[in-house]
Amino acid sequence: MTLSDTAHKLFAGPCDFMLGVVKMEALPPSDLPEFAFAGRSNVGKSSLINALTGRNALARTSNTPGRTRELNFFNLGGVLRLVDLPGYGYARASRKDVNAWTGLTRDYLRGRPNLRRVHILIDSRHGLKPVDIETMSLLDESAVPYQIVLTKTDKIKPTEAEETRAKVAEMAKTHPAAHPEIHLTSSEKNYGIKELREEMTETAQS
Repeated sequence: MTLSDTAHKLFAGPCDFMLGVVKMEALPPSDLPEFAFAGRSNVGKSSLINALTGRNALARTSNTPGRTRELNFFNLGGVLRLVDLPGYGYARASRKDVNAWTGLTRDYLRGRPNLRRVHILIDSRHGLKPVDIETMSLLDESAVPYQIVLTKTDKIKPTEAEETRAKVAEMAKTHPAAHPEIHLTSSEKNYGIKELREEMTETAQS
C-alpha cells in the first residue's frame, strides 16, 4: 500500500472527539503520536481539522475569534491524535481566562513527550505576525518540531500565496525547530489537504 493510500484510508476512517482539557492532569495517556494545531484566533484551525478528516463539523468552527477555549483531542482510528489548541492573539474573554488558556497551551507544548509536530497556521492574506514569531521562538526553546501551514489561499491570487510562502520560508530558516517545507492550503477548496495528510501519516509512522 502506498503512502497516499495509507493516508487516505487513515483520514477517511473513524475519527472521534475524545475530550476537551482545561488542566494538565486531565490529559489523555501519551500512548499515541499527537499533532497539534496552533495559530491566531480565527485563522482556520477547526476548518483545517474538518477538511483533513473529511467532516463538516468534527471540530467546531466559528466566526467569533477565541471560540476554542480548551485543548480539544480527536482520536484518528486509534493511530494518532489531532489536538486543536486555543487560538492566540485575541479572545472575547477575561484576561484571567486568556492567561489560563495560554499557560495550559504552553505547558502542553513544552512537556508532551508524544507530540510529533505542531502545525502553526498562518492566514496567507496576512503572513507572519509578532505573536506567531513569539510562538515559534517558544517552540524553538522547547525543542518542539513545528511546521507552518498557510491557510485560506483561495482568498488571494496564486502568485501572492507563493510570495507569502517564500517570505515565511525565509523567516523559518532562522528558527531551529521549524520544518523547512511550508504547506499552502485551502480548507474551503480542499487545496493542499492530501499532501498534509500524507506528511502527517509518514511522520506518525517514523
